[in-house]
Amino acid sequence: MPTQSTSLSTPPSSPADATPDGSRQIARRSSPSWIPVIALSFGIGMVVLSEFLPASVLPTLAADIGVSEGTAGLAVAATAIAGALTAPSIAVLLPRADRRTVLIALLATAALSNLVVAVAPSFAVLLAGRFLLGVALAGYWSFAFGAGMHAVPGRAPVVSSALAFGVSIATVVGVPLASVVGDAVGWRTTFGGSAVLTVLGAAALALTLPSVPAHPAAGLRMLREAVRNGRLMAGIGCVGLVAFANFAAFPFIRIAIDRVDPAATSWLLLAWGLGGLVGTVLAGFLARWLRPMVAVAPFVVAAALLLTAAAATVPVLAVAVVLWGFSFSMIPVLTQLWVTRVEPERSESAISLQVTAFQIAITVGAALGGALLDGHGVRLLLVVGAVSAVAAGLGWTFLRTPRT
Repeated sequence: MPTQSTSLSTPPSSPADATPDGSRQIARRSSPSWIPVIALSFGIGMVVLSEFLPASVLPTLAADIGVSEGTAGLAVAATAIAGALTAPSIAVLLPRADRRTVLIALLATAALSNLVVAVAPSFAVLLAGRFLLGVALAGYWSFAFGAGMHAVPGRAPVVSSALAFGVSIATVVGVPLASVVGDAVGWRTTFGGSAVLTVLGAAALALTLPSVPAHPAAGLRMLREAVRNGRLMAGIGCVGLVAFANFAAFPFIRIAIDRVDPAATSWLLLAWGLGGLVGTVLAGFLARWLRPMVAVAPFVVAAALLLTAAAATVPVLAVAVVLWGFSFSMIPVLTQLWVTRVEPERSESAISLQVTAFQIAITVGAALGGALLDGHGVRLLLVVGAVSAVAAGLGWTFLRTPRT
């Protein structure tokens, strides 16, 4: 992929300027448009918001469908199972497909999945809709970073932060708003509204994102070569541990808050999102110290989970929740940059493996978290999450990160 500095080094009198197409290409690369990145950020925000909508409306969803709250947490696990299967395979199945077309189709799939959930007559149908969302989420996340880098070459930390910023905005506004909407007009309306917003995201992408050709080496060979990178796979294992730490607990965050003060639920969910927003922005700035930051962040996640488990008053819980959102929201940015630095020539496959680790962790976390919640209460699952986060931090402490 040509870099911005390469295109700028072409003098005005070069042969590239002799043709209108060459001139337009140079102008575009010297002044890249961030509008496609904003559209990509909005899209990832919508699919991630959809992924965690059950956490906002868990009690009413479980009561309406007729399952326990722990079982309802499987609505998150179903999405993650599909994501774990999709992330490493979608590039293999579509090695030459234009990534723009694929991304738009994946957003349309996410919208359809939300509609299925909104009208689901049973928990089985609801799980089918959530499985469909997992396909959309994993595929979108695997390709979005590469599409963003195609739009603005050479700006990896900013692109990664922009995508994570979309996720943070969705959690800041969407998660607490979904809780309020779900309580006021029903959880089904919440999923219906998410479907409409996701359709708007697909339209924005169609209007703003240019064609994104697939990498010439994309496919099974690229994936096999990435898997052979021992350092990358060790880091992927750490991604799984810290993701498990969060997602064993996050689907049940509303229950953790209700344990202390049910009246504080909406604003504490907002506080979690605001903490995440700050963490996302800072992660991009702190990426120059990637190795220490990727090691420290999981320890902070562990501290936040332990504090949430121990909190007996709203002020202490507020500190814990903000710290939780802040620290974990740094993880997707830092780990995405870490895997692409360790495997720069096969970044699409590296990111797909990162996404797979996240989705497997979400699957195991939601399932185990639900079992722990039903059998032992919310505090134990928070402690289990903290232990996993510490293990991730220790792993990254001993992993070397290549210099750029």
